[in-house]
Amino acid sequence: MTSDSGRERILDAATRLFADLGYDGASTRLIAEAAGLNIATVAYHVGGKRDLYLAVMERAHQRERSALEAAVAELTPDADGVLRLLDRYVDFCVAHPEIPALWMRRWLSDAADIADLEGRYVRSLMDLVTGAVGGVVGGEVDVEYVVWSVVWCTHGFCRGGVLDSAGRRRRIDDPAALIRFRSHLRRMVAAALRLDGAVE
Repeated sequence: MTSDSGRERILDAATRLFADLGYDGASTRLIAEAAGLNIATVAYHVGGKRDLYLAVMERAHQRERSALEAAVAELTPDADGVLRLLDRYVDFCVAHPEIPALWMRRWLSDAADIADLEGRYVRSLMDLVTGAVGGVVGGEVDVEYVVWSVVWCTHGFCRGGVLDSAGRRRRIDDPAALIRFRSHLRRMVAAALRLDGAVE
């Protein structure tokens, strides 16, 4: 096993466990077992638990940044362009549900002793998206709160889903629930940003 593949196995296992159990709930031993390695090998590749968490969050950020930069680069200055950007974000979260889960855990006070991840990662992505969308819709709308609303709704849907009439949870892996969620989110964003005629 090469160093890179060992590190990636560890990061993959740690990402899953931090997303499912949180930083505070996932031990280094559990991560090592999930990666099929021993604790010494984990320490060799990534250091201690804090170093591992920081590496997981950095990798998650780089993936999200790459996706958002590509989506913003394709943004056309019209309502359809804004809604395509929204769809790309939802698609990213569906493809990488562990990333919304990591942030939701953090926002619920997980890893509270690790400061400034929001300042390091979240702020720059918010500025990227709000700047791009703000250039399309104008200054009379609170674009930042609309973008935050999208983040909160999407992360909540990815992590918890919605309850159907029978009380069963429908999540992102349910195609009908995803279609309904996406349609609702598009209408909500179009209304909040005053994108006239954008959604039928």
